[in-house]
Amino acid sequence: MLEIIRQGGWLMIPIIACSAIAMGIILERFWTLRKQIVIPPKLGDQVQSWALSRKLESSHIDALANNSPLGQILAAALRNRSRSRDIIKEAVEDTGRHVVHDLERYLNSLGTIAGVSPLLGLLGTVIGMIKVFSSILVHGVGDANQLAGGISQALITTAAGLMVAIPAFFFYRYFTGHVERLVVDMEQQALALIDTIDLGHPARAAKRT
Repeated sequence: MLEIIRQGGWLMIPIIACSAIAMGIILERFWTLRKQIVIPPKLGDQVQSWALSRKLESSHIDALANNSPLGQILAAALRNRSRSRDIIKEAVEDTGRHVVHDLERYLNSLGTIAGVSPLLGLLGTVIGMIKVFSSILVHGVGDANQLAGGISQALITTAAGLMVAIPAFFFYRYFTGHVERLVVDMEQQALALIDTIDLGHPARAAKRT
């Protein structure tokens, strides 16, 4: 393996670095984006019962905001529960944008690695072919060792770049879709809480009907 890396030339260093960074991002995102962490089970139902009972203390809301990404969104609705429905929704949307930004953390970097890695491999291919033609110019076509060195560098860097880019792109798309599904679920629970808050205010409920 070390011999293959050595034959690939200095461009193997950034390719390996991209591989290590991508692996770190993938493992971190798998741990952080677990559904039970982002959307704790039964949290939405529990918060709705709090809203109906009207026994909401600031300490409970602060604890909810620190509970999870879903908790941050639901806490934003509870903090504005005495205001109009439009203001509650606006507060939820503002908080939601920050939450989504946190959920998508490092995904742009992962996508960048997926795009850059094959380009590094292509650069290695170009450099390797330059060496081949330079060798032909100096030594002619009879020196097989010189030709093989340039061709092997071209093939090794291309393969290495693709080996990094393919899984990086796969997991980039996977995590992007996973975040979208989590966001839809959080939106549904936030809307359900807003409806519950309306039920706790007779004037609002009458206005809706």
